[in-house]
Amino acid sequence: MRRLKFFIAAFSALALFLFLGGNFSPVSASAAGAKEYYIGGMTAGFMLSAEGTEIIGLSEVSSEDGLHRPAEDAGIRIGDTIVAADGIRIRTIADLNAALERSGGACVKLTVRRKGDTAEIEITPAKDRKTGKYKIGVLIRDTLAGIGTVTYIEKDTFRFGALGHGVCDENKNSLGIADPKVYLCSVIGVNRGVRGKAGELRGLFMNESSIGSAECVRDTGLYGTFEKDYDFSRSELVEAAPLSEATIGKAIIYSTVDGTCPQKYEICIAKVDEGNRENKNFVIKVTDERLLAETGGIVQGMSGSPIVQNGKLIGAVTHVFLNDPTRGYGIGIEKMLEE
Repeated sequence: MRRLKFFIAAFSALALFLFLGGNFSPVSASAAGAKEYYIGGMTAGFMLSAEGTEIIGLSEVSSEDGLHRPAEDAGIRIGDTIVAADGIRIRTIADLNAALERSGGACVKLTVRRKGDTAEIEITPAKDRKTGKYKIGVLIRDTLAGIGTVTYIEKDTFRFGALGHGVCDENKNSLGIADPKVYLCSVIGVNRGVRGKAGELRGLFMNESSIGSAECVRDTGLYGTFEKDYDFSRSELVEAAPLSEATIGKAIIYSTVDGTCPQKYEICIAKVDEGNRENKNFVIKVTDERLLAETGGIVQGMSGSPIVQNGKLIGAVTHVFLNDPTRGYGIGIEKMLEE
């Protein structure tokens, strides 16, 4: 197992998905022919791609003729992502190293993404005197580890949806899928949310337990397929309801804030906005004293927590209010199911 900490920018989202358990009793289908969904609420670990090599630090290159800072001198900043070199796509650290070796120390034209914009930057690598490799003086990464919450798993197809929003790093760069495997994750601690600062779940990847495959990230969440031999015996089956059926008042969310078993927590839906285009169809408030005591409200890692009202799945938790961690936003489930 390896310990991880996943972050997404404050005011943004909270993070993703899976494992089942809890003392739930199955619910039988109601309307004949209606699709049924297993309620999620479990946390899982996954690997995301920076879709390039992200700069996390700047450094010196010690060559035969002295110290050089090629990246810093060229105007590269921490948080930038290198996505191409001389027009060739860069996806991994190995891709970038290969491009620098091909240059032989000549000027390289890097395509750099910075907060959604791209720019061409010319840079001349320096030859490291110890390794003989050409370097530009950067510390980089090409993947991020994360945890989050599964919203639903369709009974007949085992297709799942999680998160309820797209995924960005702390520099607001969009992330893709680096490794399709989704692992069971155990929550081992919580940094409580306080006014002005979002809290977060802390978890462990349980690498021996692959429970699904991630296939794509959309603006409305992360999607893929669960393992067919996953044990759903303690999972509730419900139908999904459109936003038109959601009402102001009491509802339930399913989240895992300790271990691997999701629990039910009471919330209040304070507002329903069917027309919102930013996936903020609900304003919700945590009213459950147990959850407030453990987390202070909504924290990063709870994104995707399913919202159930009147026995039907109506949405998922997506955002927290920074000025009040007991309150946040949710997305309507019909938007997630469209994907």
